[in-house]
Amino acid sequence: MDNLRISLVQSEIAWENKEQNLMHYGRLLEGIAEKSDLAVLPEMFSTGFSMQAGYLAETNEDFTIQNIRSRSKEYDLAVCGSFLAKDDDSGNIFNRGFFVTPQGEAYFYDKRHLFRMGEENKRFTAGEQKLIIPYQGWNIRLIICYDLRFPVWTRNPNNEYDILICPANWPEPRAHVWEILLRARAIENQCYVCGTNRIGEDGIKIPHRGNSTFIDFKGKTLAEAPDYTESIITASFDKGALDDFRKKFPAWQDADSFEIK
Repeated sequence: MDNLRISLVQSEIAWENKEQNLMHYGRLLEGIAEKSDLAVLPEMFSTGFSMQAGYLAETNEDFTIQNIRSRSKEYDLAVCGSFLAKDDDSGNIFNRGFFVTPQGEAYFYDKRHLFRMGEENKRFTAGEQKLIIPYQGWNIRLIICYDLRFPVWTRNPNNEYDILICPANWPEPRAHVWEILLRARAIENQCYVCGTNRIGEDGIKIPHRGNSTFIDFKGKTLAEAPDYTESIITASFDKGALDDFRKKFPAWQDADSFEIK
């Protein structure tokens, strides 16, 4: 498949209320069934950006991911986002990204860069492995919110991935930074970029504007959700156009070679 339809789901998040959020986002996903191939939810879509890890965190087999698996299969729609996760063996807590397919496959990524200004680094364990998901002829890289600020972590050697996806809870006061970083990551990595952000005020009174955005491999905005408004925007990504651009302007061949240790 050369084209992939992706939808960014921008909405409020009920603070620390999993059942309400799963019902609400489930209705939104139902509305795009058969209209899209992949839906991207905001960071910690089922709880908000809460540090109450002790009683909110779940394993990969618990209620939140099982709900997403069921919705994905029912609506024939891959679903991506992040949730508050735990490891029963180690007791570690993670801000864990997920990518679930209608065929029942599930991929997980633990956020590497923890937001110290919100004390995320004191409550959570940082991930160590990047994740690239093969899906419908595309390679998709998943990062989470604060990861967007770190270009070394998101670098794309030898065009390892075609699409960079970033679910976020990005506060309104830094909205202009969000826009700049999404565009920069698209240009430097010669890839499509999808950034999904929440709206509304969270449980600690931090406002969010949204700015959920699609950026193409030249840094052009393909679509942007309206500010402060619940909305779903969908774009169709063209693999042929991306491949042609990489051939005509092969800056990736001159990238510095190094490894993250």
